[in-house]
Amino acid sequence: MIEKRTLRVALLGAGSVGSQVAHLLLTHREELAERAGAELELAGIAVRNLDAPRDVELPRELLTTDAESLIVGSDIVIELMGGIEPARTHLLTALTSGADVVTGNKALLATHGAEIFDAADQVGASVSYEAAVAAAIPIIRPLKDSLAGDRIQRIFGIVNGSTNFILDKMDREGLSAEEAQRIATDLGYLEADPTLDLEGYDAAQKAAILASLAFHTKVSLEDVHREGIENVTADMIEGARRAGFVVKLLAVCERLEDEGEEAISVRVYPALIERDHPLASVHGGNNAVFVEAAAAGALMFYGAGAGGLETASAVLGDVVSAARRHIAGGVGVGESPRMSLPTAPIGRILTRYQVRLEATDEPGVLATIAGIFAEGGVSVATVDQSQGDEGLASIVIGTHRAREQALSDTVARLAASDAVERVVSVLRVEGE
Repeated sequence: MIEKRTLRVALLGAGSVGSQVAHLLLTHREELAERAGAELELAGIAVRNLDAPRDVELPRELLTTDAESLIVGSDIVIELMGGIEPARTHLLTALTSGADVVTGNKALLATHGAEIFDAADQVGASVSYEAAVAAAIPIIRPLKDSLAGDRIQRIFGIVNGSTNFILDKMDREGLSAEEAQRIATDLGYLEADPTLDLEGYDAAQKAAILASLAFHTKVSLEDVHREGIENVTADMIEGARRAGFVVKLLAVCERLEDEGEEAISVRVYPALIERDHPLASVHGGNNAVFVEAAAAGALMFYGAGAGGLETASAVLGDVVSAARRHIAGGVGVGESPRMSLPTAPIGRILTRYQVRLEATDEPGVLATIAGIFAEGGVSVATVDQSQGDEGLASIVIGTHRAREQALSDTVARLAASDAVERVVSVLRVEGE
């Protein structure tokens, strides 16, 4: 019997994901060795606080606060610390020393991904990051490998489980935003500072990663148009329900023609989805991502978008792949060559709006509003008017597809019109 080679694995971070990764590496060591073709020795776990409470009990002797010493001499470095620094410095140190890297750090990849990948290419190491987007859902590897020979036209879906949980609670149980957020916090979906989720930063980081892979182009967080759900109210959710829609925070990455040249659009915002669309049935903290490719057609990836154990599954998949590369030899597979497609401004996309207004309930008001849409070159698809409060009419107007710039300019003119008391809400319609 041939003795298996032993690979040293360093783990940086022992939070909800890191502690599960460590536990699985220790308890499933023999099984993982059979899959990887090598013994995976957990050399140590770098933590900020040796005495911090953890989801699972870990051997005290593996814990250390000296990350740099742990990294040197390791074959595979797993980074689950989060944030930019010291994670960036640690990953560059690992790559310089010749180690392969596995990370779930979406913030780091969305801001310094090019630097990390270039460092890996220089030494022939690999960087794997399946856990950075949609937790256990395998989306990164299909984009990097299975669809590498295809031409991806569009990616859109739900990539943040926390906001999906909140919006789902508001839709299915009629809760206010505050009530739904409180439940999400109690269940651990939201951190003490929920800004990362509620204002769309988390989803935007993931969108940047997906777009970079799909379009073989460097896409940073600054290239992503971002809107969160902080302004979504129970009234907006109920209005969407009455109109046959559900509100979801969507990430959309697509190719488009911008003034005769090919460009890409990467954006995150709350949008309306028809209730019979598959994304409308994505409940709780789950994620779902649609990929539309020229040859492969439409593909859907669905599953748990969060959770320590679920995300640990994606991390260990990358670890096994990295171990196999070590055993087989050769350089790591780098990122796709960059096409450098420009990012089109949000005003260039084609979309539909649903606009909710309060207007004076007088003859000719609807004609005035219709004239404003016509002036902006926006075609009206549907109009629903009902009696509002204190002599006001509540009007819901759905548009046909038009340029975002024309739509937003039209809304600005509506808000300035004497016929309109106020613009209650504006939501885009996606999923067509």
